[in-house]
Amino acid sequence: MNLDRIISVQNSITVFRDGDRCLKVFNEDCAKADVINEALNQARMEETTVTVPKILEVTEVNGKWAIVSEYIKGENLEQLMERYPEKAGEYMELFASLHCHIHQQSCPMFKKLKDELQRNINSSELSATDRYDLYSRLERIPKYNEVCHGNFVPSKVIISAATGEPYIIDWFHATQGNAAADAALTYLLLRMRGCREEAEQYLALFCEKSGIEPHYIRRWMPLVAASQTVVANARSRAVLQRWIDDPAGAQELETEVNEA
Repeated sequence: MNLDRIISVQNSITVFRDGDRCLKVFNEDCAKADVINEALNQARMEETTVTVPKILEVTEVNGKWAIVSEYIKGENLEQLMERYPEKAGEYMELFASLHCHIHQQSCPMFKKLKDELQRNINSSELSATDRYDLYSRLERIPKYNEVCHGNFVPSKVIISAATGEPYIIDWFHATQGNAAADAALTYLLLRMRGCREEAEQYLALFCEKSGIEPHYIRRWMPLVAASQTVVANARSRAVLQRWIDDPAGAQELETEVNEA
């Protein structure tokens, strides 16, 4: 096993290439159950019409848990947008189409998005008043059982150098729920990364392709923003609070946070 060829390092994860295999190695503090759950999510997506790298095994590497999958040689959409800015619109259209395709799938064994949102809001540092208001909103919004990626940004789509086929990676946060909530989260993540123009372009394309009205997606903004406060740093939480308190006003703000 060759762990010298690092593909990426992000937070608690290091990704290596070992020949035709990809090793996603988690830090020691990552729970075994969480690693297995991500592998299981991705394995279940293999049974759908969404193209994902095949899971080969879950193993230990130097005392750390790792997911081993097939290696897909290529660049992700974020890298391609930076390399070929003249094609950024084309890549964003593909990105929005892929998101719609994810939402057309069904995985009855996935966790419920509503439960995950409730759990995150409950464990947040938001005021009791905010939490009560958010719980009330969550109960009023219609629930569905569409597959939601939970962290869908352009870097999660690898375009195969061999076939040109898009592969979607990182299924740790996958749930089943309302596609509008997943779209709201993608919009929010893009805004938080300083990509306002791309976020607006994505939202317009997604609404056009999905038939979901923009105002319906924006109804989810306070809920997904509240959920993100659990994993955000202090600076990010301050920005997210604006989306919770006044999503319409936050919409007009320039992005204050640029996080990977």
